Amino acid sequence: MMSSGEKTATRTGWAWVVATALGAGRLKPGPGTWGSLAAAVVWFAVASGTHASAAALVWGTVAAAVIATVVGIPASTIVERESGREDPGFVVIDEVAGQWVVLIGCPANWEHVLLGLALFRFFDIVKPWPVRKLERLPAGTGIMMDDVAAGILGLIVMLIVRHWW
Repeated sequence: MMSSGEKTATRTGWAWVVATALGAGRLKPGPGTWGSLAAAVVWFAVASGTHASAAALVWGTVAAAVIATVVGIPASTIVERESGREDPGFVVIDEVAGQWVVLIGCPANWEHVLLGLALFRFFDIVKPWPVRKLERLPAGTGIMMDDVAAGILGLIVMLIVRHWW
């Protein structure tokens, strides 16, 4: 069933599953925060459950962020078109990718994960330059890349904080 504001009855299933991060984007209030939280929880479960080395954790997180971005661009583009809404709030794969970018610099402990979550949400909401500028890119590219940029800013702050903590 389609909610109000969703234009077409035709849906590309894989794109909606990806774009909503398995439905996390349907949670209210604040679907972006739910998408970020889901990404952080999945990352923490994998990081602490696999007992991966620090290098393996970094490279695995880089790979996850890149895959989420590469798959998220076409998925977001399709869902934006099929819903008839520009940058629909229920598309949260961008938050997943951006959150994982911040977590590239994070050890597998809950204190750093919470800091990474707070840093990403801050930069995603405030959208300082160049984050806001990237939002203007077309369709799924704009949807994804502003959050990736917010993640990069959060990663920089995380690495500075980790220098002392």
